[in-house]
Amino acid sequence: MNKYILFLILTFFNLNIFSESNIFGYWLTSGSIVKIKNCDDFICANIETIFVEDGVDPESLLDLENKDKKLRSRTLVGINLLSNFKINENNQKIFKGGKIYDPRSGNTYKSNLYLNEDGSLKVEGCLAFICDGEVWEPLIVIINDDGSKEAILKNSP
Repeated sequence: MNKYILFLILTFFNLNIFSESNIFGYWLTSGSIVKIKNCDDFICANIETIFVEDGVDPESLLDLENKDKKLRSRTLVGINLLSNFKINENNQKIFKGGKIYDPRSGNTYKSNLYLNEDGSLKVEGCLAFICDGEVWEPLIVIINDDGSKEAILKNSP
């Protein structure tokens, strides 16, 4: 009986993690792979890797445009792009009133996040009343035995 209950709990837990309506996990952006997770009931989104030319180590790219001169020597890989997005419920699809950091400009903007029906994520940065953004695609990341990672689009045709 205990094994049966444990199986049901693990099955429910796994279905919840991989649900299409979940914002948590890996995302393909226009220039990187980002991992969104729950950080003390707030969204955080750390850069996992940056797409660079062959021969360039993504870990060598620094946050050179940051307005805070003390942060310009940190690598871009690992920094958190999203802040102040409160998690109110498990299947939340809209997050408003947060902020997004743009490492290209070094600026932080007001931001909104919209989890779309197709599983993609619309990420907006706003200046005054004008918002613009991009769509991030969900990824499945596989960690190999040697520690290397492979990523495939979650919603690939």
